Parts: sequence; structure tokens; C-alpha cells
Amino acid sequence: MTAETITREIKVHRPVARDSEPALPAGHWSVAAVQALLDKPLMALLYEAQTVHRQHWPEGDIELATLLSVKTGGCPENCGYCPQSAEFDTGVKAEKIMTVDEVVLAATAARDAGATRFCMGAAWRAPKDRDVEKVAAMVSAVRGLGMQTCATLGMLGPHHAQQLRDAGLDYYNHNLDTAPDYYGEIVDTRTYQDRLDTLQHVRGAGISVCCGGIVGMGEAPVHRAGLLAQLANLSPYPESVPINSLVRVPGTPLADAPPIDPLDFVRVIAVARIIMPRARVRLSAGRQQLGEAVQALCFMAGANSIFFGDKLLVTGNPDVEADTLLLRKLGLNARRTQEQEACA
Repeated sequence: MTAETITREIKVHRPVARDSEPALPAGHWSVAAVQALLDKPLMALLYEAQTVHRQHWPEGDIELATLLSVKTGGCPENCGYCPQSAEFDTGVKAEKIMTVDEVVLAATAARDAGATRFCMGAAWRAPKDRDVEKVAAMVSAVRGLGMQTCATLGMLGPHHAQQLRDAGLDYYNHNLDTAPDYYGEIVDTRTYQDRLDTLQHVRGAGISVCCGGIVGMGEAPVHRAGLLAQLANLSPYPESVPINSLVRVPGTPLADAPPIDPLDFVRVIAVARIIMPRARVRLSAGRQQLGEAVQALCFMAGANSIFFGDKLLVTGNPDVEADTLLLRKLGLNARRTQEQEACA
């Protein structure tokens, strides 16, 4: 069974050109208002989220995105969740950046498996000029395969953002991680404002924003509300919102963090859908530990994007066959580009 099996009959869905995409509105949500949503009875919250989802996403398709680490390990940051930090002994070794040919090979395999967006991640604090030149070449090559492109390379200045935009970059991922008032518990080598500045530079270059966070890092419920409010109040709010459940990696400071209650994770998905109705809400890291039933609730709550493949940077991810089977069980269709339809 392949991803092609479940997508053959789906209506063609061509990505809208970036220059014609309307900006998504800001939400002006208070933390208290978001917390009130998180506190609603679960069935009522799911009903509200599903209602919003059906209104704004009538096709009900699921975006399949694949993430490749094009430069692994050796990052000088000390993000407490990250196995790629040079400060932590996690068994992840620093590697050189991949070649364009290697990236194209991986992207082609991802496209053939059903992915429509290809994300390239590099473990840098901020890329240098030569780094951006190499990633720009990767972006151009992947765009040539008919896929949407995304990159996550650390902090980005205006010049580098424009260079990546000129190469054809569709999305830039730069997560806020958590609420502003909990951020210092997770990382102190980069400020919250640094992250907001990068998002501003990306927007200024005309690149769509992929921005979300991580739950299960020992934060209180109010911090989850704070993160969601921060995301919704970005002007405009992100086109893609990845919600990650912490993957507790031995050797990182958060290795022993208590796991988030699965239903609390579903609540975060549902509220993200309600307050950012036109964003792609993505089930990201930690999906492997949720199980099929919780993932089904997340789709019901409005998640309409997943990372698709056997690895998410350097941690495990449900494999292609398992995801294909799950989508078929739930009667969900994978989003498909016109280029993929033409090759079917």
C-alpha cells in the first residue's frame, strides 16, 4: 500500500502563487481568552474546532510534508529539547552540509511517496553567506521537482531572507517554542525578540511563515495559552502552525520532563484551529508516541498537515506505510499538486 493508493482519486489542488495569496489576519487574542478555550469541555471544544475547520477547509485534505536534515549536529545554541546542540551529549555528531544532488534524491523520493512540501533543516544559530548560497541552490532544485519548499536554518537577516526568496523559497520555519514568560526556562542563547525579528525579516522578503511551538516541556497550561496567543496575534498569523509534542531525548535537559496528557495535546490542536482558522495546523514531532486514536482526535480537532516519512530531523517519525494506512482508515485524502496528478 502506498500514498498513491489513497490519493489517486483526489481533486487536483494547485498551490496558490505566493504573490496572490491574501494575508491572513491577526487574531488579537488575549491569553485569558485562549485559556478559556483550552478549559472548555473537550467535546464542546472539538465541536467548535471541527465547525471552524469545515468552514475554512471544506476539502478536508491533509498536507504531507517531509523534513530532511541537510546539516546535522554541532549547533551552538542550548535549546533544552534539542539533540543537535553541541552542549549536550546525545550521540548526534556534527556533519557537513549535504550536496544538492543528495537533497534532490531525498526530495524526489518524498514526492514519489506523496509529499507536496519539502522542508530542509540545518543546525545553525544563523547561516553564513556561503551557507545560504548552498541552501538557495537546494531550494531551486527542489522547486524544479514541482514541490513547495520550506527551510529552517536558524536566525535570518533581511539580506539572507531575500536571497532565499529569490531562489524560490515558499516557507520559512522558525518556531517560537513556548510562551514569552517561559522561554527563558528552555533556552538562553537566543532571545524571544530574536525569533520575532527573524519572522519579520521573512515576512519582509515575501516568504510565507511556518511557526509553532512545543508542548510537554514542563510548562503550565497558561504557558500553552500564551504560546497560542502569541502565534495568533502575529500580523498576519502564520500560514503553517506546527504543534510539537516534546520528544524526550536522553542527554538533553528535558529528557525527564513529564509527558503531556494526550487529551491536553488535542486541546492545543483544537484551539490553534479556532484562533488561526486559515492556517495549516501540523502534527509534528512526537506524533509517533500519540498512537492512532489520539491522532484521529487531532484530525477531528482541525489538524490538516503532518510530517511524512521515517525521520524528523534526527528523531523518529511514523513511517510512510503506517501514515498511509492511518489516513485510509480515517477516510482522509492527502493533498495533491497538479504536478503529482500529471505523473500519476
